Amino acid sequence: MSDKKIDIQSALKKYFGFTKFKGLQEEVIESIVEGNDTFVIMPTGGGKSLCYQLPALVKGGTAIVVSPLIALMKNQVDAIRGISSENGIAHVLNSSLNKTEIAQVKKDIEDGITKLLYVAPESLIKEEYVEFLKRQKISFVAIDEAHCISEWGHDFRPEYRNLRTIIQQIDDVPIIGLTATATEKVQEDILKTLGMSDAKTFKASFNRPNLYYEVRPKTANINSDIIRFVNQHKNKSGIIYCLSRKKVEDVAQLLQVNGIKAVPYHAGLDAKTRAKHQDMFLMEDVDVVVATIAFGMGIDKPDVRFVIHHDIPKSLESYYQETGRAGRDGGEGICLAYYAYKDIEKLEKFLSGKPIAEQEIGNALLQEVVGYAETSMSRRKYLLHYFGEEFDEENGLGADMDDNVRNPKKKIEAKAELKILLEVVRDSNQKYKSKEVVNTLIGKVNALLKSHKTDEQPFFGIGKKYEANYWMALIRQALVAGYLKKEIEQYGVVKLTEKGADYIKTPTSFMMTEDHIYTDDDTTPVISNAKGSGVAADETLVKMLKELQKSVAKKNGVPPYAVFQETSLEDMALKYPITMDELKNIFGVGEGKARKFGKPFVDLITKYVEENDILRPDDFVVKSTGVNSGLKLYIIQNTDRKLPLMDIAKAKGLEFNALIEELQRIVYSGTKLNIDYCIDEMLDEDQQEEIFEYFMDSETDRIQDALDEFDGDYDEEELRLMRIKFISQVAN
Repeated sequence: MSDKKIDIQSALKKYFGFTKFKGLQEEVIESIVEGNDTFVIMPTGGGKSLCYQLPALVKGGTAIVVSPLIALMKNQVDAIRGISSENGIAHVLNSSLNKTEIAQVKKDIEDGITKLLYVAPESLIKEEYVEFLKRQKISFVAIDEAHCISEWGHDFRPEYRNLRTIIQQIDDVPIIGLTATATEKVQEDILKTLGMSDAKTFKASFNRPNLYYEVRPKTANINSDIIRFVNQHKNKSGIIYCLSRKKVEDVAQLLQVNGIKAVPYHAGLDAKTRAKHQDMFLMEDVDVVVATIAFGMGIDKPDVRFVIHHDIPKSLESYYQETGRAGRDGGEGICLAYYAYKDIEKLEKFLSGKPIAEQEIGNALLQEVVGYAETSMSRRKYLLHYFGEEFDEENGLGADMDDNVRNPKKKIEAKAELKILLEVVRDSNQKYKSKEVVNTLIGKVNALLKSHKTDEQPFFGIGKKYEANYWMALIRQALVAGYLKKEIEQYGVVKLTEKGADYIKTPTSFMMTEDHIYTDDDTTPVISNAKGSGVAADETLVKMLKELQKSVAKKNGVPPYAVFQETSLEDMALKYPITMDELKNIFGVGEGKARKFGKPFVDLITKYVEENDILRPDDFVVKSTGVNSGLKLYIIQNTDRKLPLMDIAKAKGLEFNALIEELQRIVYSGTKLNIDYCIDEMLDEDQQEEIFEYFMDSETDRIQDALDEFDGDYDEEELRLMRIKFISQVAN
């Protein structure tokens, strides 16, 4: 064994306490120590940062690490400082430092203490830093998240484009490019832009066998679905990604209301809050972070057990990188994405304002996401193919870890159709992207096809007996099977491979699976907390609940409607609440009502569920985030203070009628309200007594019946307010 090898082995033990390297780490480190330009493609969790940290510690001089994220730099600097007695061994140089701190960084570099200097690309452009670094001994420059260089990367940053020029100004040193995700197109772009086409390239496998991939249709039930999922994985750490800040806030609030320890994380929060929420997640004070993609870059939490995409991401690279934050310790990692084509249309709309070149790239990346979401073949195989890696479905690690493999779709023979597809690609001179190939097959004319006179060819419309989706699915499967390939230079153009040309000559059986087609009809019925939700209640149970309602009313000396309203009984017969907590979530039932009348109802439902073997949709009992909870609190506090109702309505911008409805809602769900101060101004004692007695004896609380009964003696407003007083006093 060479001295160098012993050297890096002992350095690994000395600095990091490990006895052996992981995957390709050792070869990568040797390449860097030898002074070669080196390009590393290593999935998240593969130990990428060690690849440049170790060489920096053993080589003379300071290594510059260019990184796009301040939070990530801080994490890494803290980690390196933890393995050395010298605080100055690693430093950050970015916009967050003051003059004194910058002076300290420069001094430590000049004194040869600093081995790793983390800089943001924006800082490296600054003239003063370039001038200073020119005079120092630099060991190499590492560019982390190198895909940011490429317009085809999922996180393109223009300031990355001229790094090469700046590095040349500083010193002629080796360049190390590192990325956790890159298609062949992006890899080529990175090497070209950094001027390191002769770099030694190391590519680790992108397969993460412990991750389970699943895509579900995004329906109106998504909230209950997510809550059910998180509750099935109680006390486990997870990340939920959303595309907008507003959605992050909404989902985080929804989880909190439903008893899940969750915090939001997005760029709109101030740095202090972001850092606090990140630490709460790392320290396990919360289980779930709901975040935009701003979260997770370089978050080294090994035991994230699930990653949920509430919104489908803009590219498969983003998806791969975000899902890659699950199960880094090799343990369970569930990757669940919700998909609806209308989300893709929304993303296309965002792109429409951008320059044409950017639109084309964005749309091409989006189509890959659609392909992944809609495919019925192994998702793992599809994903790995996208990153240029073959996957053996029979013997590959993690082969059964996706929803399509576990629930295989029907396969159909497509030998003849595959031959037609390959011939059309060949005969239209291999110049079209998938969409145009499909249009040619189904005979749909557009300007591009016209300009090449493809619409005049004999094969135009040869496949019109099938829908466009069928051909699109076949193209995707032919790409993965290696009969077609996508051109790297003119991205997205579909070309025939040698294997494809051979297939035309001697076709063999080709079993294709039909893609899922996610439409708006995929919605499973939503159980809303209002009447007329379109879902039938259990009629037998409704009858039993009505009987019980009458006997409880009799026992308490109140009318049946004062116990629970009919809509509440119907909701119970939908959701089968068997605990007091679940009962509180039923429409029109609050804590007070549940406490006062709830027990016999819960007992009856429990018995009914057991005797009839009912599968309860208990997960549907999702508490809403209660936009009205603030209003409710305001009303309760201010009626306590005897504020005139008119003033309460004005303060909240409500019509008086809307306020009365709000008051009704509050008392019907079991909260007491005292509005005597207001009623006393309208009606004397005898009048109040007369109306009170009417409600006590009446079988219904309908205002129209009361108006008919009193035949103009009282107006609607007076009767409504008296009904509120009545319910509050006798039922709550």
